[in-house]
Amino acid sequence: MMDISNGYFVISLDFELHWGVFDKRSVAEYKENLENVKLVIPRLLDLADTYNINLTFATVGFLFNKNKQELLNNNPKLLPGYTNSKFSPYTKLETIGENETEDEFHFASGLIDLIKKKKQHEISTHTYSHYYCLEDGQTEEQFEADLVAAISVASKKNINVKSIVFPRNQVNQKYLDICVKHGITSYRGVENHRIYNTLDRDYYKKQSTRALRLIDTYANLTGFNTYNIKKLNTTKNISNIPSSNFLRPYSKTLEFFEPLKINRVKRAMTYAAKNSEMFHLWWHPHNFGKHIDANFKGLETILKHYKYLNENYKFNSITMTKLASLV
Repeated sequence: MMDISNGYFVISLDFELHWGVFDKRSVAEYKENLENVKLVIPRLLDLADTYNINLTFATVGFLFNKNKQELLNNNPKLLPGYTNSKFSPYTKLETIGENETEDEFHFASGLIDLIKKKKQHEISTHTYSHYYCLEDGQTEEQFEADLVAAISVASKKNINVKSIVFPRNQVNQKYLDICVKHGITSYRGVENHRIYNTLDRDYYKKQSTRALRLIDTYANLTGFNTYNIKKLNTTKNISNIPSSNFLRPYSKTLEFFEPLKINRVKRAMTYAAKNSEMFHLWWHPHNFGKHIDANFKGLETILKHYKYLNENYKFNSITMTKLASLV
């Protein structure tokens, strides 16, 4: 029986492949990162086995489909009506390949099956189409249609979706009731600091704000961002499991600062463990697709520290849904 008086370690992964960046980069521009996800996922699963880690894979619904025809058949009838059409992936469907073998950038049914075989991990939703909940033009009805499609396509693999990570961390409070209506019990909110507030659209996108988020990766600008589990915000019957830290990928340019990044994470984990709080780390599998060994070296350092905290402070790895059930 898990104890709410212990500290908890949550890792959520935004599993999206090209659907997560299609409006910013072409496949050709990001090919190395994307094509190496097929190497990153098995390695993540092996490392999770080694350190007894439970991962939450927030997965874009498109990826569940085995081929293009299946994808087209599973699409919701009501599509997002973004004012800026560049945000709609449905305009790109004609250009994708026929199946996972031919197009590993837009399908991942086999990788999802691999994750599912490892019983300790959670497969949650990152919406069906990488849906942007704060962009102009889309509506509550369109979001609901997207969510229903995401839950439906997962159910065909006998996966019961219980948590959601909103793409680009665009948490729209109006949509939480819809999530609850369809059985979602938790979502990943953002750090409680202005530079992470995605609701303040203009400020969030400013270059100066982006620079502050970069600096916060290496230097403690915003605090540890750990959370008292007994005080996690549960409203409308859905729990906010907020993020603590984005594990920024290894950068050759910033290599000198890499130890600062890892130590920032370790110090926050230690604080959470000693104070029976929650620490929530997240990133995208495709972030590890370049400089794979360097990225995994950093991650393994973090997981070794987790093992120490687990043995000495009963700091436990947990999925989003299991933590929500404790709350």
